[in-house]
Amino acid sequence: MALRLAFESRTDYIVIIKDSKATLRDNPMDIFHTIIITARPAAGKSEVIDFLKKLDPATRKRDFHVGEIVEIDDFPYIWEKFEEDKILEQSGRERLWTDKKLYFKEEWAWDFFLMKMNVAFEKHLALGDAGKTVLFEFARGGKDGIGHALDVVSPEVLKRAGILYLQVSYEESVRKNRRRFRPELAHSILYHSLPDEKMEFYYKENDWAHLATGLEGTLQRQGVTIPYSVLVNEPEVTDTPEHLSQPLRDALNRLWRLARS
Repeated sequence: MALRLAFESRTDYIVIIKDSKATLRDNPMDIFHTIIITARPAAGKSEVIDFLKKLDPATRKRDFHVGEIVEIDDFPYIWEKFEEDKILEQSGRERLWTDKKLYFKEEWAWDFFLMKMNVAFEKHLALGDAGKTVLFEFARGGKDGIGHALDVVSPEVLKRAGILYLQVSYEESVRKNRRRFRPELAHSILYHSLPDEKMEFYYKENDWAHLATGLEGTLQRQGVTIPYSVLVNEPEVTDTPEHLSQPLRDALNRLWRLARS
């Protein structure tokens, strides 16, 4: 059996992880192992995660099939590169990742952030995943943005995961992106925002409709069949916990039925 290496985050030794044949259906508990949460920016992904984190654990498990939450999000990695380039520039050195307008110099950077998420997932498996649900969150745009991302995400993630896609139009994504901006919290997951020109450049195109149809189903990537469920967030339901609770419960229960079938 092939072996892969992952560095365990709190020690200085190497953990050896065997390539597992585990799947989402093999989870003995009534919880998702992993949910990939993806959408356009400001579609409501962070609000969904914030809602789940604030629920009573027993309610979260019973109604939403979500255990103790482990959050893996690419935004902290992206923001770190902005900070690093600022430090380099202030030190009289060349910016490595972004130009002065914070556009990434290479398209491959987006793959790099997913690879960082893969490493975080490997560390999670090494530390023990019993009773936990990974919320694996990213936004991607372009004519093959999400499809390509799912080709970079590790098969070890895909075979344990269902996808929750939050559906909003580009116009709604822009509206909510403008609304959530708080300059003093630009580094935060809930309140970061993009200028309109970057929204158009990176995210106006979206390929979800080419990957999946309807509110539920399965799609194929890297030889893995992945169940998906769509949470329609236009008109907005992620604005308050009261509005979000039932639609999210319905979407995750659809995903749960597909995952167990």
